[in-house]
Amino acid sequence: MIDTHAHIHGESFADDRADVVARAKAAGVSEIVTVGCDLADSQAALEVARDFRVFASVGIHPHEAKDAPADIAAVFEPFLADRRVVAVGETGLDYYYDHSPRDRQKQVLRDQIRVARDANFPVIFHHRDAYDDFVAILREEWKPGMRGVIHCFTGDAQQAQTYVNEFGLFLGIGGVLTFNSAESVREAVRTVGVAPLVLETDCPYLTPMPHRGKRNEPMYIPIIAQKVADVLGTTVEDIAKTTDANARKLFTLSQDKRA
Repeated sequence: MIDTHAHIHGESFADDRADVVARAKAAGVSEIVTVGCDLADSQAALEVARDFRVFASVGIHPHEAKDAPADIAAVFEPFLADRRVVAVGETGLDYYYDHSPRDRQKQVLRDQIRVARDANFPVIFHHRDAYDDFVAILREEWKPGMRGVIHCFTGDAQQAQTYVNEFGLFLGIGGVLTFNSAESVREAVRTVGVAPLVLETDCPYLTPMPHRGKRNEPMYIPIIAQKVADVLGTTVEDIAKTTDANARKLFTLSQDKRA
């Protein structure tokens, strides 16, 4: 199984990062993508990816859009040349917190989509409380053949179908699926099935039941896989097989990138 969205390079894991990676492997997690949220954070993600033979992304989160450089393409170029960097993101829109002005969020999102398009990289999207503006930008910037994932998907069935059917996006399913309050997400998963899904923890956040209140870790991916299997009435083996293949297609993961 593959954790397609983690933050194991963060301070939450500074004291036991090696043990976290070892526990993940022992739990059957074969690959981890540790996701950058600004330039310094992306550099930290890349360094951890090199040290622990995992993968990284380079991105500017909407919270950090206010501090984004003017020429994102130029700043991202050396990151994208590293074989351990497999995606652009996370990027998107977040109108729940509004830590950056909305117009700036929109422009930085467009800039990162264009970088990914030109470099043939997938995009990791963050979206919260900005569905209409987010989809409007996708309709202008997204092109056939591009690859991407809606990280931490928490929308409804209609939104899931739009992302999957109109844009060919994957949906990142994490610990939220196990929450009692997440019936709309479970219904969305039933609607689209396993075909467009990938698994993620977003650790150290969004720890799945029954471990809520503790720090999240990649080793909990099997819990999420089991919940997807329960929701869809299938086996965890089937979920693992499909989501693994999806993650490898999304990020073009291969052994030579890990060497």
